[in-house]
Amino acid sequence: MERGTERDAPPRPGAETGETAEATAAGRIPLAVVVVDRDGLVSHWSSGARRLFGAGKDEAIGRSAVDLLPVSGVLPDPDGIGPYGAYAAYDNLGPDLESSLDGRLAYPAAGRARLGGPERGRHEEVPAPGGAARVDVLWWAYPLVGPGRERLLVLAADADGLHPADPDEDAQDLAFERIAPGFALHTDFPGADDLARRLPEILPSMSVDESARIVGQVLELGYPVLEFSQNDRVPVTPDWGVPRRAERRARRERAARALAQGLPLPQDLRDEGEDLEYAAVRERLEFLTEVSGRIGTSLDLATTIVEVSKAVVPRFTDVAGTYLREQVVAGEGFPEGVPDTTTMWHRVALEHTDEPGRWDDVVPVGEAMPFPAHTPFFQCMTTGEPVLVPRISEQMGHAIASQFEKRDIRPLITGRSMLVVPLKARNVVLGFMILLRHPERVEFNDMDRVTGGELAARAGLVLDNARMYTYQESVAETLQDSMLPHIPPRMAGCDIATRYLPGTLLGRVGGDWFDSVKLPGARTALVVGDVMGHGLNSAAMMGQLRTAVQTMAALDLPPAQLLRNLDDLAQRLGDTYLATCLYVVYDPIASELEIANAGHIPPVLVRAGDGRSELLELPTGAPIGVGGVPFESLRVRVAPGDRLVMCTDGLVEVRGEDIGVGLATLCESAAHPAASMDDACDTIIRALNTRGGRKDDVALLMTRLTGIEPDDVAEWRLTLDPAEACRARAVVREQLHAWGLAGLADNAELMVGELVANAVRHSHSSPLDLRLVRGDTLLCEVDDDDHDLPTLLSAGPDDESGRGLRVVSTLSREWGASRTKAGKTVWFELTLPRR
Repeated sequence: MERGTERDAPPRPGAETGETAEATAAGRIPLAVVVVDRDGLVSHWSSGARRLFGAGKDEAIGRSAVDLLPVSGVLPDPDGIGPYGAYAAYDNLGPDLESSLDGRLAYPAAGRARLGGPERGRHEEVPAPGGAARVDVLWWAYPLVGPGRERLLVLAADADGLHPADPDEDAQDLAFERIAPGFALHTDFPGADDLARRLPEILPSMSVDESARIVGQVLELGYPVLEFSQNDRVPVTPDWGVPRRAERRARRERAARALAQGLPLPQDLRDEGEDLEYAAVRERLEFLTEVSGRIGTSLDLATTIVEVSKAVVPRFTDVAGTYLREQVVAGEGFPEGVPDTTTMWHRVALEHTDEPGRWDDVVPVGEAMPFPAHTPFFQCMTTGEPVLVPRISEQMGHAIASQFEKRDIRPLITGRSMLVVPLKARNVVLGFMILLRHPERVEFNDMDRVTGGELAARAGLVLDNARMYTYQESVAETLQDSMLPHIPPRMAGCDIATRYLPGTLLGRVGGDWFDSVKLPGARTALVVGDVMGHGLNSAAMMGQLRTAVQTMAALDLPPAQLLRNLDDLAQRLGDTYLATCLYVVYDPIASELEIANAGHIPPVLVRAGDGRSELLELPTGAPIGVGGVPFESLRVRVAPGDRLVMCTDGLVEVRGEDIGVGLATLCESAAHPAASMDDACDTIIRALNTRGGRKDDVALLMTRLTGIEPDDVAEWRLTLDPAEACRARAVVREQLHAWGLAGLADNAELMVGELVANAVRHSHSSPLDLRLVRGDTLLCEVDDDDHDLPTLLSAGPDDESGRGLRVVSTLSREWGASRTKAGKTVWFELTLPRR
């Protein structure tokens, strides 16, 4: 211990000035340094602690500090009062010296205080006659703050080393009473910079970051000093002797050489040999723990690959190249069979510490190649075990480089140490990593091979998790995409725009869907539904319900009846099938909506006249699958230009927020003017999707109800007389000429005649209805009271019938037939000429 007195401090009582100078002459004292973790267990134990307290490092590490340190008030309370417990309010400093606790944050009932700042004390035990040696320990305690587990630093010194060499017992007792630990700024003493610089050397086996963090806190909280009076302070300077790091490095090198040669260690090196082995194992375990924490943060395959590569460079290796099998990269499922010389391996990542661009041209990421049987890579991939090459020789470098056409890779690999580790999952090699160290770096050894194998095993599991998630997500998204319809932007009397957003949760595929169905009478059915839950089951159920809605809509069922039938179907499919659904039928001729709701959020109607938006008040109804509940429909009058917005709850519902906020935002954003339907959809998505917390998928369907003008519709009632076919052809020709569509008259006249003739032949008693609608296309419909739908026939040369529908199918743009409540409707469309 170096002793120094404050420049203005008076001499100690009872001492001459010369004595004070002698007391402050240079001297040294050994320190015990102990670090205690948040559980009260010893995490670091210095050689000085072994000498002072008698326990070796292996015995001390991991044990409760209470059992090892005879330090009053600094350790966790055995009664468990708080983290690091409570601290003794009396520290046995003796009279005339201030208490180390000063009563701070005291718990009067317990007579104890928490460690809120640096503390110090003195522990003295006088044994009974014939007992153990006298114990007299000075201690300093520092609370530690930081990301690690270390929470308490304890410095301790043997007070016996401070006794004056005076046989006078009274003088010795006086010295005992007058020495106490304390704190001061290290800058108060000569050699302050050297004190601060060398302080890390006493910390036991800690990383640079850990020691820097602890030293910084010690200097900030107060440098340990000895108080000989209220004014005399002496900085505590560890007894470094020979520079600690240099001495320890020399001893470790001697121990390492002896271990490498298989020689027994001398007595003075046994502790170093044990420390060396322990430190090496601990370093490997810390490295694996760190790497495990850095990889697997994402289930994205590409991100995981980059994480694995970056985790090992530069701490474990200087170059890391990752190769994966073709099936893994393509997301085609789990690869089968043992790899062979035809297996293609994709280089998916390359990390290195060389100058930028040195590897890029020679071994670019994305390249796929097989590996010959004579290479260590093939040995690794077929055996599934790490392969160690201490140094790549010229011959091996030439053999490896031979597979790289027109690229000389030898300068990059020759002379380097190489370790090839397999990336395995479920005993199948998914890929491998090639690890290279610079020639000047220590080559890989057997311990590195074990470490690399463990690293690869952990990385392989993480990659397999990402691969499985990517594969299942791809399957689910493909299934869902195949079920979501591609709705045309224009239908009779309306424009349509849609948006679908997948959820942000893992396994984000859900059961939201939208659809539109062409109905007789130029009407359109609009559907939005939401199957409860996520994943493949929800997507599969969505496909079943969507198909059922399509089928029942083609029967032209009223909305309430369609939902009733859909609910019955869900009951038959299983009691776990639950979904909400909103079904709307738009009649552009009557300018009317007929709406039925099954537990879905209501639609928003934006009026074209004043731009006002409103949530339509609908009978809510129960979700599909509940069973035994009625469904009601509501008719709403609309005007040309009005917009109907239908969506699923994922757009407006955010966890922790009332859904009314989202619905209000939906109404406000839907009313915002936009140049097009797509722009209007984007406005809604921007307004609602920017709010944090959305997890569910979203389906949005917006319809602009343009309507059909009465002048664009012509209707006739026909009797069941075969001569009505002739009349039908005449009125159609006349109407098309009036509309300026004379170019369509010949084909339209021919097809109308065929449809009316068939209707007259198969109708029972009710008259026929003929309708022409001019919109984006020319639509012609014929209604009769027969429920049997017509089918195409293959008529022979001698057959007198069976050719009418063949003519309609050939000449029309599109044709079809659907059942109605009264019978059926057969229709065809013709493309209008360009204007």
